Order: sequence, then structure tokens, then C-alpha cells
Amino acid sequence: MPYAACGRMGQTMNKQFNTKKLSLAAMFLALALLLPFLTGQTSQLGSMFCPMHLPIFLCGFFCGGWWGFIVGLIAPVFRSTIFGMPQMFPVAMCMSFELATFGLITGVLHSKLPKKKWMIYISLISAMILGRVVWGLVMFACMGFDVNKFGLAAFLSGAVTTGIPGIIIQLVLIPVIVMFLEKSDRVR
Repeated sequence: MPYAACGRMGQTMNKQFNTKKLSLAAMFLALALLLPFLTGQTSQLGSMFCPMHLPIFLCGFFCGGWWGFIVGLIAPVFRSTIFGMPQMFPVAMCMSFELATFGLITGVLHSKLPKKKWMIYISLISAMILGRVVWGLVMFACMGFDVNKFGLAAFLSGAVTTGIPGIIIQLVLIPVIVMFLEKSDRVR
């Protein structure tokens, strides 16, 4: 096959690949906007079950770090603008950085680490830890670097204690979904 024909075929395949990732990213963004309705727009339930986190992690796994970062960054602010929840400042602003980190880290690690089932957990747990640290740092900055407004106890409560049900759901559901869809080759 002539070189020019290979180049055109490669460009066509690349456009299809990008279109597929764009479509998946849009679907994950839509899920991030809609899943919080399962918690009935109650901020306490939303903090416990973290429904926006699931599609962002999945976006990172299936679309890559760049798309996961973008979708994670815009989802909380977009949802706050459209539906009024979560509260824009400081909640949605800080969540944007947290979710962007989730999407970026899962996407980058999943693409770089060996394709073994347990590596999905390494990618997921690493992203969960780093995303929550980023959230804590941004929240601390939003509170004027005042330990009295946002100290270690507030960080641990917001990053871990309150979200334990959501963390468990994420650790159970996300690897199962990723393994199933990768095995069935439905998303890649």
C-alpha cells in the first residue's frame, strides 16, 4: 500500500478514535450531571455517596487522562451553574480540582501500568488519594489558609469519614465495570 494511502487511513482512524473518545467523554459528563439526582439533591447524601465521582473515574479509565481531567474539571461547576448544586463556592470549585485529578491520574496510570486486573485498583486508589489531597489543599486555600476554618480534622472528615460509603461503592463498582467493559471490548 502506498505511503500516502497509509497516512490517509491513519488520519481517518485517528479521527474516529477521537470522535469515540469525545462521545464517551460527553456521556460521562452527562452521567456526572445526572447521577447526583439519585441522592435527591441532598448535600449530605451527595457527600456520603459521591455520585459525581463514578463517571469521572470511568472517563479517566476509558477516555484517558486528558479527557478525564477536562470532564472532571468542568462537571461540578457546570452542574452548579445548571442545577444550583453543589454550591459554587467553595464546594464546586474545590470539587473541580479533585475530580480533575481523579480523571487525570486514573487515565495516566491505567495507560502506563501493565494491563493486569489488580493494576486497576492501583490506578483507582492512587487517584482517590491524590484527588482528595488536592481537594484538601484547594479547600485550605479557599478558606484563606486558616487552620481554624479548615484544619486536619475538617480535611479528614470531608475527604474520608463522610465519604466512606462512596469510597466503598467506588472500590467495588469501578474495577468491575472497567474489567467487564475491557474484556468485552465494548469501550476500547
